[in-house]
Amino acid sequence: MKKSPFIESMRTVMRTKRYNLKTEKAYLHWIRRFIFFNGKRHSQEMAELEVEQFLTYLAITKKVSPSTQNQANWWLTTTV
Repeated sequence: MKKSPFIESMRTVMRTKRYNLKTEKAYLHWIRRFIFFNGKRHSQEMAELEVEQFLTYLAITKKVSPSTQNQANWWLTTTV
């Protein structure tokens, strides 16, 4: 399976910043879910509206906890 250049660049950023491996995996998980939620569009094609829609989906449809939503929110707002 071909690796996504975008995901790999995000991994490189996190490793450069010396993020814990579990943190890296968690953030990459949320980035992937966000991208799939938005039809595999590149994050450069999206803005705050898409982030807001994804977070609303997590809160209302998936009923994730506030701490889970905050984790997704923090990383997405720094990458989009």
